[in-house]
Amino acid sequence: MASTNFPECLSITLASEGSLSTERTDPGNWTGGKIGKGTLKGTKYGISAAAFPNIDIRNLTLDDVRPIYKARYWDEIGGDALPPGLDLATFDYAVNSGPARALRDAQAVIGVPADGKFGPVTRLHAASAGIKEIKALCAKRLNFMQSLAIWKTYRKGWSARVAKIEAKAVAMVLRAQPGVDAKAALANEAMKAEKTAGTLQKAGAAIAVTTSGGAGTGAALPAEPNLLLLGGLMLAGLVVAGVVVVKAVREKERAEAYRAAGR
Repeated sequence: MASTNFPECLSITLASEGSLSTERTDPGNWTGGKIGKGTLKGTKYGISAAAFPNIDIRNLTLDDVRPIYKARYWDEIGGDALPPGLDLATFDYAVNSGPARALRDAQAVIGVPADGKFGPVTRLHAASAGIKEIKALCAKRLNFMQSLAIWKTYRKGWSARVAKIEAKAVAMVLRAQPGVDAKAALANEAMKAEKTAGTLQKAGAAIAVTTSGGAGTGAALPAEPNLLLLGGLMLAGLVVAGVVVVKAVREKERAEAYRAAGR
């Protein structure tokens, strides 16, 4: 188990948390948890005004935040009882979206009742969790982020962060396995993600060409086409193409993250 893994996980998480941010469009920066509600105190080292409305955010130090992270996030997800890798993926998710949500999704991927509370059943099933569960948890986390109203504003940074956490978490698993060439395994993960990205890019381009009636579609329009119907089909096709391209970008981010984790 990962009873000594908190310092490393915290260091990785803090690397993604910037200094003081007082961006007005981020609801987390407001003490009321909504834009314009309460006081704009901001976020520092990942400690937000929304979660900690009574803390002097601006003057926080690293020494101040370590016990906060330990008590409010690590201990809440049962970090000391989670295996290496799954602890990081769950912890970083908890910091962004709350320990209850992070733990519920972690419980879902390990196959136990998702009640957001760490107990003996979760402990037992988490013990055998590995790379598959880490990837599934990170995918769930990204899906949740995409459902948020502010996704369009922060999607680039958020998506890259989840990819980085996934890769570092998988690296922890690999490095804990005797006789495993972690560097080679991470390079293989990067190649698989890169290949998937290429496949998705080609698929997205093909859908876009077909939808727009480009060369090579092999489809003839009816003599008297229903313009509204055609317009709707074209729009739907372009949306699908856009979704595929976004997934390709995600896979490229994962490839880059795995390469970085293997260095």
